[in-house]
Amino acid sequence: MTDPMPMNDKGPKVPPTCPPRTPPPQKKPVEAPRSQPSTKPVTSLLPLPGPQQARLDVRRPRMAIQDRRAANWALTAYPWTATQAVGKVTETVRAWGYAHPADDVLEQAVRLLVDAATADEGRRISVHLADQDGMLLVVGLSHAGTSPDDTILTDLAAVPGTASCGTDASDEGRRVWTVLSTERPRFRATPAA
Repeated sequence: MTDPMPMNDKGPKVPPTCPPRTPPPQKKPVEAPRSQPSTKPVTSLLPLPGPQQARLDVRRPRMAIQDRRAANWALTAYPWTATQAVGKVTETVRAWGYAHPADDVLEQAVRLLVDAATADEGRRISVHLADQDGMLLVVGLSHAGTSPDDTILTDLAAVPGTASCGTDASDEGRRVWTVLSTERPRFRATPAA
């Protein structure tokens, strides 16, 4: 025999014909997980921590150019890349309204930076350009993990109008930069005594 359907004061119990009510969707989207700090090894210049000491993780900040005009180009590291970069940098500097440094000075500086980045034997390089307070910053980034090489600095310092230059290595690759003045060069009218 079959059991009769259970009864209560309202009649027989029957299974529901529609699904139970679902909660409304969230108003704010769910936040993506935040990135965790790098766990790269400590640089060799720091002493190893002793027992019961915290380990320091020294990371160089990524290059950031903010609050000024800037342009950048990602290029493949070929021998003729320097010519492409010179054309792009010169065109951008002239579009920004700068008459100085002269085209040959820009060409000399950009060629040195791009040749240094290409010599690191990476597949790609990037050239970054920015201006501020009458100065132009030109950076060559190799995107290859190599150590900084100071031999190029004497050549960069010899470029007319160079206010500053430098090189360093980061997790992005080796950076070589120069800061060029955009003021007209001043020549002495009388020879120095």
